[in-house]
Amino acid sequence: MVIITKPLPKWIQIRYALLWNKFKDNEFTFEQAEKVLKNNKGINVFFSDLRKAGWITVSLDEKDTRKRVYKLKSPEQAYLEMVR
Repeated sequence: MVIITKPLPKWIQIRYALLWNKFKDNEFTFEQAEKVLKNNKGINVFFSDLRKAGWITVSLDEKDTRKRVYKLKSPEQAYLEMVR
């Protein structure tokens, strides 16, 4: 399934930038993201909107399939996909 990358609202861009500065294109968990974002209001909505916009991939943790693992798309890659 191909997800077309879409522009992000400013409030999502700010949170994305915080996560990108910490994790770059490495995988991370929800709990790790919570520690970085500190303000956890709307974190589930944030991840959902980020995924729908094509800026993050979500997969199941190999060790514990109840947990999800996240990986951000690089800003460069996302912008290139937006202009196609």
